[in-house]
Amino acid sequence: MSYGGGQQYGAPPGAPPGGGYGGGGYNAPPGGPPGHGGYGAPPQGGGYGGAPPPGGAYGAPGGGYGAGGHAGGFAPPGGQGPPPGADPQLWNWFTSVDTDRSGAITAPELERALINGDWTPFDLDTVKLLMTIFDTDRSGTIGFNEFAGLWKYIKDWQNVFKHFDRDRSGSIDGNELRDALAQFGYNLSPHLLVLVQRKYDVKASATAPAPGRGAPPGISFDRFVRACVVVKQLSEAFGRLDTDRDGWIQIGYEGFMETVLSLP
Repeated sequence: MSYGGGQQYGAPPGAPPGGGYGGGGYNAPPGGPPGHGGYGAPPQGGGYGGAPPPGGAYGAPGGGYGAGGHAGGFAPPGGQGPPPGADPQLWNWFTSVDTDRSGAITAPELERALINGDWTPFDLDTVKLLMTIFDTDRSGTIGFNEFAGLWKYIKDWQNVFKHFDRDRSGSIDGNELRDALAQFGYNLSPHLLVLVQRKYDVKASATAPAPGRGAPPGISFDRFVRACVVVKQLSEAFGRLDTDRDGWIQIGYEGFMETVLSLP
């Protein structure tokens, strides 16, 4: 599918199977580490993609989109020279997140660095999910190369979020959630859609919005990412058990608990 500036746009890493995106061949967002099922770069020069504004950041205000002018992502970076061979801008972001200068990013550092479009912080469960996906060497931290994958992952998700946030509210409502999951190949019943929306709606968050900024109703950027990934992972877990593909499984308590506890 051609998207934006006519460039082929692939899915974020670990994209769920099935459904096209926007009527084309876009197999939606993620749940796996980078490098497992290639995806193209975000579109440049049009649509929702492209690099951050010069001298700015995805976390920076402006742009007139949603409550904060952006979908969400990293807060503005500090400045520090990159090592030889490193992308200067990406290294700048990495060092701004690595506040203790250890050379690796911990979960608390990542949590402090990530913000939604309304300037509320990412919830901890989403941060832990991102750590699970991108800590490929299972060190408990994210190094610079792993951070590069995380950076692109979030940029790709920003494009997806903006595409489905059709009313430009800065959050995903029930109809937008239904459309997103359907495009990703997951046609949930109305009852299940209500449950997903109820679980991930930002209004249910215990995190207070930033002073002077009310959180919009609906699902925020961080929770939208987590909702889609969880639906993907649960659907795949069911599919592995549904060996005859009839939509039904028989499972005992031990098998059920093992399936649930093996998910991130």
